[in-house]
Amino acid sequence: MATVPESSGDDFRPPVVTIEPGFSNHDTHFDETGSWKTAFKQPMTRETSGIPNGNAHWRGFPTFGYMTESDERVEELRRRKAHAEGGGGQARVSAQHAKGKLTARERIELLLDEDSFMEVDTLVEHRCRDFEMDRNVIPGDGVVCGHGTIGGRTVYCFAQDFTVYGGSLGEMHGLKICKILDMALKTGAPVIGLNDSGGARIQEGVASLGSYAEIFFRNVRASGVIPQISVIMGPCAGGAVYSPAITDFVIMVDQTSHMFITGPEVIKTVTNEEVTFEDLGGASTHATKSGVTHFTASDDEEALNIVRDLVGLIPSNNLENSPVVATTDPHDRACDELDSLVPDDPSQPYDIVTAVESVLDDGGFLEVQADYARNIVVGFGRLGGHTVGVVANQPKVLAGCLDIDASIKSARFVRFCDAFNVPLLTFVDVPGFLPGASQEWGGIIRHGAKLLYAYAEATVPKLTIITRKAYGGAYDVMSSKHIRGDYNIAWPTAQLAVMGADGAVQIIHRQRIQTSGNPEQERERLVDDYVETFANPYRAAALGYLDDVIQPYQSRAVLIRALGALLEKEEIRPARKHGNIPL
Repeated sequence: MATVPESSGDDFRPPVVTIEPGFSNHDTHFDETGSWKTAFKQPMTRETSGIPNGNAHWRGFPTFGYMTESDERVEELRRRKAHAEGGGGQARVSAQHAKGKLTARERIELLLDEDSFMEVDTLVEHRCRDFEMDRNVIPGDGVVCGHGTIGGRTVYCFAQDFTVYGGSLGEMHGLKICKILDMALKTGAPVIGLNDSGGARIQEGVASLGSYAEIFFRNVRASGVIPQISVIMGPCAGGAVYSPAITDFVIMVDQTSHMFITGPEVIKTVTNEEVTFEDLGGASTHATKSGVTHFTASDDEEALNIVRDLVGLIPSNNLENSPVVATTDPHDRACDELDSLVPDDPSQPYDIVTAVESVLDDGGFLEVQADYARNIVVGFGRLGGHTVGVVANQPKVLAGCLDIDASIKSARFVRFCDAFNVPLLTFVDVPGFLPGASQEWGGIIRHGAKLLYAYAEATVPKLTIITRKAYGGAYDVMSSKHIRGDYNIAWPTAQLAVMGADGAVQIIHRQRIQTSGNPEQERERLVDDYVETFANPYRAAALGYLDDVIQPYQSRAVLIRALGALLEKEEIRPARKHGNIPL
């Protein structure tokens, strides 16, 4: 590949070809002046020239350095392609590497299967003539677009090139991305965006903004039809953040990627707050505080590996199912460690991820938003070779209570799974919704309803296993039989009730306790009676709200058999334009 010299763009002109006479088998490259140089390596003869005997342009031997019209056109094509592949020049490529970042083409090479990338729109150029932009034209316009394969399955992708105009999005840059989104939608293939951009190209004005809006429109149109994955590998600011926000999954690279609407300087001017880029919009901030990002990677390579893992677990579009992967993990494997997982004391925590990994094939679990709303766990794994989406209350954090963030996090995940035919597996240990004035004022009613809506709306197979507490309205919300859970089971440690025994006794028997000769002893007796009567799974099983009560070690075998029976499930809902989820 030719090395393109550092350029402001005004060397983008017909090549100056220097021929060294008497040589063929030529080598082409830029010389130190930036001219395209052709050097022939051995004496030219009719045989070594490559020109056939009957060629009309052959002028007889010896004719040194002669190029046919066809040769000149090929050289022109090669020069243009080399200019596009060289990006903004070696100095800017080196600067990119110095920041610990790969170039756009290096990223695509790591993302896709070897030799599978086919580029489109390599030679697209901007058409801005203001601010001397007509003297600064680089083919490709700062974004590399095309399609390839991941694990043998077709995907479409684009990678913004920060070495060209800082990756800024102009009219043609945006329209290249639009073309990729259109092609992905027409063919039913996932689309992956590798974002590394300084934002809108100011020189192009409203044309740049128009291209942003065209991208947003296509993101919305493709939502729920094809998976959309955004990888933030550099800056992503202003209006540029809304495309990733609409997509299904966002992956950020720690320390080198940033997302925000307004930067630190603007914030300081307007509000007098001082905040760093990293604190304002770094990967850690969005992973733990805002919930904008779903995965955090330590470098570009890890981020791209996460994309490959994720694509391998989900279908290509909403009309297909996820790939089925054969497993050597026996379907009837006993999960013996689960028999002792839940503590005898209902107030003691345990790690629900242990149960999740024990049940799934080979313990494989790709957790989504692991650092956000940690009182609920969501992610993907396989059960009997079939991809499932897992939602699980986490007793280790806030006792597994549902709060605003947990409701939002899990509702969006449930809706993704339902849109793309991924069965849902729900582990329940929830004492209720988190109490407190801040939760009420923050809208826990509205946000909690999102999760209820998402589960009730879902028509994919829904498997639910109650490990311990299932109290109050939270019991209803967590894929209960009443909102059409398909297969609902419980362990013997399960407690299905309106509330915990202590709270219930305090409300029901307040007067009896107060008038008792020994209030504490009477309270303990009443609590024990309540636990024996209500804090178990058998009353719910008697009413048909549970399909079975099983021993914990049986969980994997039972769930795989139930999933197998539900894979062909069809559920018809009333025709409508769309529902009105409480956003």
